[in-house]
Amino acid sequence: MTGAGTPTFGDRLNDAFGRFGRLSVGIDPHPYLLSAWGLSDDAAGLREFGLRVVEASAGQAGIVKPQVAFFERHGSRGYAALEEVIAAARAAGLLVIADAKRGDVGTSVEAYGETWLRPGSPLEADAVTLVAYQGVGSLDAPIRLAREHGKGVFVLAATSNPEGRDIQRAFVDTHAASAAEDSNGTSDGGAPRRVARAIVDDIVASNAAAGETKLGSVGVVIGATLRLAEFQLDFRPSPVLPVLAPGFGHQGAAVSQSADIFGPMSPGVIVAQSRSVLDAGPTGIAAAIKNQAKDVRSNIA
Repeated sequence: MTGAGTPTFGDRLNDAFGRFGRLSVGIDPHPYLLSAWGLSDDAAGLREFGLRVVEASAGQAGIVKPQVAFFERHGSRGYAALEEVIAAARAAGLLVIADAKRGDVGTSVEAYGETWLRPGSPLEADAVTLVAYQGVGSLDAPIRLAREHGKGVFVLAATSNPEGRDIQRAFVDTHAASAAEDSNGTSDGGAPRRVARAIVDDIVASNAAAGETKLGSVGVVIGATLRLAEFQLDFRPSPVLPVLAPGFGHQGAAVSQSADIFGPMSPGVIVAQSRSVLDAGPTGIAAAIKNQAKDVRSNIA
């Protein structure tokens, strides 16, 4: 639970939805983008790129999502640039989702949580993406830390890359379908569940157990280019589940199709767009973000 008077991440995310809509702007300094922007492929270029995206996003979008991998390419100097970009974004009132995709067990995964979610950490963000290959329970420490400090977590559930399809659609043994599932409306009578559905069920149960009744603080990553029924994800979670949804724009999914793509999960969808706005370049990105934010607001209430 969060400390007294500390809003949950779900509350903060819901506020961002109300003020700015559902757009999340990616901060993805691909080498080709750095070149197109006239920037060097080094820490200085990363810093300048990130700060320009933050400046263009502030007041137009409520969320930015730095892709950590592109900063890691440049070692400690890249991390220093990322620290500045995250700090600038949070100072501008943007929610920052660090797209780090970390996962482990025990003290190792707890350390990942401390890195991205501990107040005062040099890399403190508002939320982080995590991987549950070792089971959602392996993420208890960072999820607990997130809840204590009004932070969020997004766990990969169903990704748009074709290599993930077989694992994410595999069935898991659900002979012990839990009472928690029954209590939050996700029980399917003990029928076999896909891996992606099992992950989502665990996250929904976690939000419900935390007493969150509107928008949960722990969400999932689901690609917008998927057919959700194939992953058993065509259902309405309660409380509403935040869904970080890459795949719009450059990867082919249209914002106008969001309701059809996500169906009952639509109330929690965050439209993640990166290259579709970043390709506009340093002189066009502010207008691109403004237009995309308007498009998202007009299509997703």
